[in-house]
Amino acid sequence: MAKIRVLVVDDSAVVRQVMSAVLSADPDIKVIATAADPIFAMAKMQVEWPDVITLDIEMPRMDGLSFLRRIMAERPTPVVVCSTLTEAGTKTALEALEAGAAEVIAKPKVGLHDYLTESAAALIQVVKAAARANPRRLVAASSTRAMVAPPPKLSADVILPPISQRRNIPHGTERLVAIGTSTGGTQALELVLRALPREVPGIVIVQHMPERFTNAFASRLDSLCALDVREARDGERVTSGCALIAPGGRHLLVVPAPTGGYQVEVRDGPPVSRHRPSVNVLFRSVARAAGSNALGVIMTGMGDDGATGLMEMHQTGARTVAQDEASCVVYGMPKEAVALGAVDRILPLSEIPQAIVESGGRHR
Repeated sequence: MAKIRVLVVDDSAVVRQVMSAVLSADPDIKVIATAADPIFAMAKMQVEWPDVITLDIEMPRMDGLSFLRRIMAERPTPVVVCSTLTEAGTKTALEALEAGAAEVIAKPKVGLHDYLTESAAALIQVVKAAARANPRRLVAASSTRAMVAPPPKLSADVILPPISQRRNIPHGTERLVAIGTSTGGTQALELVLRALPREVPGIVIVQHMPERFTNAFASRLDSLCALDVREARDGERVTSGCALIAPGGRHLLVVPAPTGGYQVEVRDGPPVSRHRPSVNVLFRSVARAAGSNALGVIMTGMGDDGATGLMEMHQTGARTVAQDEASCVVYGMPKEAVALGAVDRILPLSEIPQAIVESGGRHR
């Protein structure tokens, strides 16, 4: 199998050296060139075009965002943005995602050599994942995940216990929609939510994003949608016509509300399926709280987070939908859910809004 060809673009000689060494140590990756800025990078890309580009934002002669937009306009290619994600830089990182970056890696201002060396496994993992992305769809879809050294792959059991076979799942009248997504999910969610009327069941969402990003993301969607869209707050009720997005860095759960219906819990805790928030945690909580009243939707994303949780929803009578391969940026999470037998319907992204509308009017 051909090696993944990587171009490293960063104005720091230390970053170029360490990233090259880390990536080249993997037998499946070949660093074909490094460049101190986009102008040098473009010259080297004329000689050999990379499969993946790692890209800094702040560089001389041309900034990374301008270079990213040019690549996506002329020849879409998976790009991993390596940026210092400070509070002030949040807007810039979001702009990179909107421009088509496949991933954003958190890069500290100090201790870069040690950080990159210690995070070698994470860097290799994200470059390999980016290489599998559909670059054409990255032009119209974007996503982000917090990148740190991969934590142990824990199950949802560390946050809440599994559903007992003997447990009675409530079957009231309030409906609920739970959505899980990752790579490609920001644009996919925008398409789905913008197509929905206000007269839909309450929606809870996990989109893999770092801390400080989800509030800005939710605010942007709120300005575009008929629905109210906001970052979830602990204890908030799940209501019709409103979509609640899990805060970055914290898990989102649905529980029965004391006066009927549902409310959310926002919890700390270890990453589950290497993610916090985790789709598996959300889906399990929905299976426990809502049973057949729920619709579970798993969309574009790398890895398998959400697959077992969707299976639990399916087993408690919920209807389940997976985005089809053709419309996914990365057919990872939906593929795993389908393989488990957790999915009732496989739909293109354009048909998911109608499935959500229909979920408000009938049981399975």
